[in-house]
Amino acid sequence: MIRNLALACSALALLAGTSASAAPKTPDYITAAIDDAARPADDKQLDAERKPAEMLAIAHVKPGQRVMDMIPGHGYFTRLFAKAVGPKGYVYAFQPSEFDAFSKGKPAPVRAVAAEYPNVTVIDAPANSLTAPEPLDLVWTSQNYHDLHDSFAKPADLATINKAVFNALKPGGLYVVLDHAAEKSSGLRDTETLHRIDEASVKSEVEAAGFKLAGESNVLRNPDDAHTLKVFDPAIRHKTDQFILIFRKPRR
Repeated sequence: MIRNLALACSALALLAGTSASAAPKTPDYITAAIDDAARPADDKQLDAERKPAEMLAIAHVKPGQRVMDMIPGHGYFTRLFAKAVGPKGYVYAFQPSEFDAFSKGKPAPVRAVAAEYPNVTVIDAPANSLTAPEPLDLVWTSQNYHDLHDSFAKPADLATINKAVFNALKPGGLYVVLDHAAEKSSGLRDTETLHRIDEASVKSEVEAAGFKLAGESNVLRNPDDAHTLKVFDPAIRHKTDQFILIFRKPRR
């Protein structure tokens, strides 16, 4: 599942709640987040494909943490994070203003999440101005990293954004990037057409900001995806090959 021995053992121990040799058991705070009655039915219908228990474990989400959901969309993960970190934790939903057009003049959907959860704040600002009011334990972004390379997001610059994420995190903090996989060696070719990105490009861009690759997960991989269809194509929608890269900000 995770190709890094130390991180794999840690994630497995987190799921087990005891030792890596025990039968896996999802921690109560993750179960509570998934079972949260405030989650809309549309979110719960996505659970089978998005695997929230595994995602929160991979991201090492824990009660009391400070988390940023970068480009939160409708707030699927924002809700989960808010419940998982609990009343002593906090979630910042960073909504790049370049994405506001998708709301067609209405408030961004994630604002409804902030109205429901007292430990959620929406930060609406240009992508290049990403910041957080306090040091973070985790920055998470799912299925949207590639969009920051697209024409509608200009003048968003990934070098600037990734460095801002680095600066926002505590030493040892995690930056998790989940996205739709493109063909190997395709670079940024398919970000705007197929809404996919070559994971090697993500690694190169994020590591250039000072991060170290701590691990990667195969939980959402699909070897039957040929990487040639747009992610919205009915033939592959909801079952694309997705990579998960876990980066860590060095402690010193």
